[in-house]
Amino acid sequence: MARRTTTQPWDAADHLKTEEDMVAYLDAALEEFDLGLIAAALGDIARAKGMTNVAADAGLGRESLYKSLSVEGNPAFDTVLKVTRALGIRLRATPLAGDPSP
Repeated sequence: MARRTTTQPWDAADHLKTEEDMVAYLDAALEEFDLGLIAAALGDIARAKGMTNVAADAGLGRESLYKSLSVEGNPAFDTVLKVTRALGIRLRATPLAGDPSP
């Protein structure tokens, strides 16, 4: 008799326990130069911290934040800045090593 395998959805937010985890996760997303991935990473971090609290701290609606911070989302840059501030994350510019093209 064949054994049935069950799977469960994997959620990155469940694995983002520390500030260092969250910063490393966002940094890895930024390295990919993929806007959908960056928005989704911010959404995962916001969910790990509590989307309701992040939305309130950022002065944004929770439902619209869920939508903006998804793979299909396209948050405005001011939204990204408000969310990173609410998350306690600072974006910094550093020089690219080697070829600057993504």
